Amino acid sequence: MPSFVTPPPLERGDKIAVIAPSSNPTTEFSEVYELGLERLRKVFDLEPVEFPTVSHDDEFLLEHPDVRARDIMDAFEDPDIKGVIAVIGGNDQIRVLEHLDPDVLRENPTRFYGYSDNTNLALYLWNLGIVSYYGPTVMAELAMDGHLFEHTVEFTERAFFEESVGEIRPAGAFTDEPGDWATPELLDEPRETEPNPGWRWAGGDESVSGRVWGGCLEILDQQFLAGRYLPDETELDGTILALETSEELPEPSWVAGVLRALGERGLLERFDGVLVGRPAARSHLDARPAERRAQYRNQQRTAITKAFERYNPTAPIVFNVDFGHTWPTTPIPIGARVELEPGTETVRFS
Repeated sequence: MPSFVTPPPLERGDKIAVIAPSSNPTTEFSEVYELGLERLRKVFDLEPVEFPTVSHDDEFLLEHPDVRARDIMDAFEDPDIKGVIAVIGGNDQIRVLEHLDPDVLRENPTRFYGYSDNTNLALYLWNLGIVSYYGPTVMAELAMDGHLFEHTVEFTERAFFEESVGEIRPAGAFTDEPGDWATPELLDEPRETEPNPGWRWAGGDESVSGRVWGGCLEILDQQFLAGRYLPDETELDGTILALETSEELPEPSWVAGVLRALGERGLLERFDGVLVGRPAARSHLDARPAERRAQYRNQQRTAITKAFERYNPTAPIVFNVDFGHTWPTTPIPIGARVELEPGTETVRFS
């Protein structure tokens, strides 16, 4: 396992690079994007610096993964930039990785914020021993309709400005309702929320600690199929798996199948514990009623529980953690150490 460094925290007034290392809907939904930039300035007192990829459309970015890689490296290498944040996720960032120079990133560790497709970059940085943060992004969390969730502000401030995220807790309420970006006037209207039932614990009952590895399961699946950027599997011994799914709403049977394959590969037994983000249960294309959403979450939790019961029954699992495709968000540090205490139901990063 590499020797890890947590890049220095930002300070209020610092410059933060805004890049589009995956997709870029900023021109199509400019009001949403501008709201996210405004929140960076007014809520967090940071100065966003837009890098070239933000001015390119999706078609250009799709054909030029090297340009996206250049933005990442330039942002890390710029001495005036203290943090780097993604506009949003996407679904082809794995094509960017071959264009990155690991020495540039290793020699200029900088705090990176992004999730979903940005799992690719997070795990690339993990291989270099650089801690990154699974969220927020400019357009998904920081441009939240109506107002920012207080939970998002509190834990994003920790991710921006503190040495460690520290102990986390469940949010009081949550939403996975997608925003209507095509109707800008609705940006003033908060999204529907529902009470948060809190974390659900399963698996082993002994406290464990280890470094966090993982991210969006759909992207992890791509990583394992490509087999080009993964660490040596022995380096995952004793780590804590972070796992969540996207607004693509993968079927629980698909989740079960991927985990079964990883179990048969001998991988699931390497993790000492698991953090599972609350899954998105609806999307722009599938507006499910509350009962169906609850059923979907239960089915996914059952699929994950059964996989670990078979392949790693002693690993404690924490479900419904507020990271990934759910709001408000807790930006969890990929590569940092975390302690899971089932007895006190505590999750603490250091």
